[in-house]
Formats: sequence, C-alpha cells, structure tokens
Amino acid sequence: MSDDWQSELEQQREQKEQYFGSHPRSPIPNHADFAGLEYYPIDPAYRFELELHEHDDKEHITVETTADGSQEYVRYGEFRFEVDGEELTLQAYQPVGGEDRLWVPFRDETNDEETYGAGRYIDLEVGEHRTADGTWILDLNEAYNPTCAYNKAYECPLIPMENWLDVPIEVGEKDYPDEPVGHQ
Repeated sequence: MSDDWQSELEQQREQKEQYFGSHPRSPIPNHADFAGLEYYPIDPAYRFELELHEHDDKEHITVETTADGSQEYVRYGEFRFEVDGEELTLQAYQPVGGEDRLWVPFRDETNDEETYGAGRYIDLEVGEHRTADGTWILDLNEAYNPTCAYNKAYECPLIPMENWLDVPIEVGEKDYPDEPVGHQ
C-alpha cells in the first residue's frame, strides 16, 4: 500500500461490497438480501510497521475448520506490538502450499458482540505489505470476516488459541448482521 493507505483501504472495502452485492461467486447467495458490510472507523493507531520474528523451528500445524475438516499451515513467525498499553503477540502462518503470503488470524474481546464470533483474518502479501527494509505492515484495520460468516456452505479455518487476544480490537470489519445462510 502506498502512503495514501486510508484511501486505498476505503477503496478495497467498496470493491468488496460491490463484489458481495452483485458477483455470481459472492458468498451471499441472494444479492437482493445483501444489507452491506459494516466497519469500524479507520484508526491509524492500529497500523504497525513491524519486524516479523521468524521462528527457528517453523513447525507444521493442523488448523481445524468450521466444517470439521482441517488445513495445514507453517507456524512461520510472530509479530509483537502494543495496543492501549497492552503487549500483544500474533502468530503469522504460511499455507503449506508455499504461497508467498502470511495469514494472521485472531480473536479478540469484540467477538460475539460487535464482530464475527469465530474471529477475523488478515492476509499479508509480500508485494503489498513488506517494506523495502524487510519489515511488514500489519494493519488491523484490514481485519475481515471469513466467508463462513456470510454462508455456512464455506469451510473456514478456526483461529488457533495462541492468537486469541484479551483486548478489544475495534477496527476492521464488524459482524455481518444476518445469520449465515446455507447448510451446517
């Protein structure tokens, strides 16, 4: 993202809303019922430029899914940062397929109240989120709901307990107001 990251984030949100509201592959099966997406206001205090502390032993982990399945990830490294005076750590996982991106899922104190109960995700792409000096942009404003928040026909990985935060993260996407549709 460029220096105008707030405008870019707003534009990404608009594109997602358009996709969800009209695209044939949208997780919302009946576009006429789509009420739109809700977000917290963008807050620069939740945007961090951080070193990724890579793990010496990048162990493979199995993450359970919403459909009683599992997915494999590499526990790649961790981000350390502070929110409201609280020291936090989030693990970053890499899909076992060797994709050049990181998955940073988390649960926080807003789950079940204002955000999706199972947690939210952040995807970090090397070309977009890695800086020239090797640090990463971890922007919690980019937190989004997994597709299973909108449609139970989708299978989503659950948040590993090591990424459950004891603080509210009041940025990013809020809970979708309707019950997810589809089979369980």
